[in-house]
Amino acid sequence: MQAQVKAWGNSQGIRLPKEVLKSAGIFLNEVLDVKVSDGVITLAKPFRHKTLEERAAEFEMNISDAIQGVFEYI
Repeated sequence: MQAQVKAWGNSQGIRLPKEVLKSAGIFLNEVLDVKVSDGVITLAKPFRHKTLEERAAEFEMNISDAIQGVFEYI
């Protein structure tokens, strides 16, 4: 795939198709890490620890699935 660098105000930008961002798990307004090495630009989602609330929600989903499985087995 190719993309063209275009003027965007006093800066320049590249537009990426929605399908490309979706396949990378990147959403609108998400912050990305930008690295440049030997003329190569890399965009990556930064590592982020999950909040206690996010972990609790995952735990609750796992427990609900486990309980559902037990009742289906009985």
